[in-house]
Amino acid sequence: MEKTHSDSPVTKCKIIATGIALPSTCVTSAELDSRFGKAVGYVEKRCGIVHRYHASLHDSQAGLAAQALHQALKAGSLAPSSIDLLICASAVAVQALPCSAIHILKAAGMPSGVAGFDINSSCVSFISALEVAAGLLNSGAYRRIAIVSADLASRGIDWSHEESSLIFGDGAACAIVERGNGRSGIVASLIEMYPDGSELCEIRAGGTRCNPRAGMAENDFLFHMQGYPLFRYASSLIEDYFARLLQKSGLTLADIATVVPHQASHLSLEHMRKRLHVPAATMVDIYRHYGNQVAASIPTALHEAVNSGRFTPGNPVMLIGTAAGLTLAGMVLLP
Repeated sequence: MEKTHSDSPVTKCKIIATGIALPSTCVTSAELDSRFGKAVGYVEKRCGIVHRYHASLHDSQAGLAAQALHQALKAGSLAPSSIDLLICASAVAVQALPCSAIHILKAAGMPSGVAGFDINSSCVSFISALEVAAGLLNSGAYRRIAIVSADLASRGIDWSHEESSLIFGDGAACAIVERGNGRSGIVASLIEMYPDGSELCEIRAGGTRCNPRAGMAENDFLFHMQGYPLFRYASSLIEDYFARLLQKSGLTLADIATVVPHQASHLSLEHMRKRLHVPAATMVDIYRHYGNQVAASIPTALHEAVNSGRFTPGNPVMLIGTAAGLTLAGMVLLP
């Protein structure tokens, strides 16, 4: 039965097309068993992944993002010239300067003069970018916006740290949005940051903090995660946060047709099923075949929801995730 919100969306916004892109190299958990000298089946049991995709050293983050953008344009039968703003919503930049958006525009061969900028709130960057895009569309500043998330997590893997090295995959995803006819949009959005968790998940180098002049070590460029403390801290916050997001939307969990979570880990997804009582049939779970794609995870899972008929008009959809910071972000949409 179609579920509808009693009021119009708070912020009008319609996702009109999505697309994804993956590197060509598929890495199976069986291959990692061999790499780590483990028994067959160890890695899959440890991390819950059958396979994921890793970029080669010659692959381009901007190039992968451009592929996702063109896939979304093709899916919506849209002309590149119809995009008047591109937002890059990735966790790690192509380089310090200039912004990643310009690299994506160049790689995609987009027309000169298109506006663009970056938004970074780690793994939940897509939610932040969608909130900003909706505001800009409703202000009349832009008519059609492409949000692109792309991360090459494999470039920052510390292979000596087993827990974090097994969960990541690379990928890119794009969603193209318009203001729409008023029946689609954001019912509620809630982003919260908890700075006490700022050192639980980080890459220290790449900015002004750790560089050749200020002092740095080689592993400052690698991903560092204190897995158990991070999971424990996020778990202590997520239930009350989830209740606040639903309350803000004026809906109950039973009203939500589809939940699109960040694919952080098999433990985080299991926590959603057991502690938040999200039915398995409601949740989009692509983790086993993609891994944690950082900022690309949520829009990739959204693309899966679109293609599998789980993102349909009148049926509320929730995007939700935790990220480095510690950041909690969620959004309830009417497609």
